[in-house]
Amino acid sequence: MSALKIAALGGGSGLSTLLRGLKKYGVEISAVVNVADDGGSSGKLRAEMGVLPPGDIRNCLTALSEEESLMSRLFQYRFPSKGSLAGHSFGNLFLTAMSAISGGFDAAIANCGEVLAIRGKVLPVTLSSVTLNAELENGKKISGESAISKSQEKIEKVFLTPFSPPAAPEVLSVLKDADAIIFGPGSLYTSVIVNLLVDGVTEAVKASKAYKIYVSNIMTQPGETTDYSLSQHIKALEKHSYKGIIDCVVANKGRVPQKLARRYKKYGARQVIIDETGIKTLKSDLFSDEIYARHDSDKLAKALMKAVSKIRGNGNG
Repeated sequence: MSALKIAALGGGSGLSTLLRGLKKYGVEISAVVNVADDGGSSGKLRAEMGVLPPGDIRNCLTALSEEESLMSRLFQYRFPSKGSLAGHSFGNLFLTAMSAISGGFDAAIANCGEVLAIRGKVLPVTLSSVTLNAELENGKKISGESAISKSQEKIEKVFLTPFSPPAAPEVLSVLKDADAIIFGPGSLYTSVIVNLLVDGVTEAVKASKAYKIYVSNIMTQPGETTDYSLSQHIKALEKHSYKGIIDCVVANKGRVPQKLARRYKKYGARQVIIDETGIKTLKSDLFSDEIYARHDSDKLAKALMKAVSKIRGNGNG
């Protein structure tokens, strides 16, 4: 029997965390990555060089590579805080240069994947230069992923400009052929939902027979999802796609240590409340024992493989 085909949509650190664990299970992974980032090194290269933001792509490439390899560590190397290269990572610069000599960003990603000998595929959701915008509950509109993530007003909806850009090659076919499609973990609007705004992506997800799984975030995100419960995350996803987009939720049931929870509370974040959604919810201890309240790659991958283990037996995929 062929390997399970898993498509994972997202961006930021959440998607790379998921990929780092899943690659150990012999599944066929395709990461579909948000390209609306306008902050940090990615934002600078986007503004100065006219390339798509490489940061999330780089993180996914290294997550699917041999983590201890010299090339993987080199890709994640960040230059010191002084000088003309301050803040840039080597991988971002490498992807930018590779894009220039290989004829496009998609070719650059494929070539970098070969250099890193990755286990899977990394695909930008679109090859168009896009800006994420938000309409807030108070009627105000703001532009740019980094500005949206810092908003202190509740988000009513998000949208891209230019509107409905075309999906990159392979993206729609990967979603169509997947046995499972995973959303998250990651920033709800700026890492996950943004992918559903690309032309044909929501339609491809809806048409796919894949089992659709949402990975609940461990913590709310100040500004972007302040005080959101799990059901509110799902409602936002459905509002930007269609009712019933999620078949199953994988959620953390472990408690964040009090000292860490207090630190997050100072910034307006708290542990996401896992309330009733009407959707099958698999709860597991997914917390990573770090200085941040994040998912543990191996625990998350194990929970996801449990969620997809009976797909073929249930007639999905």
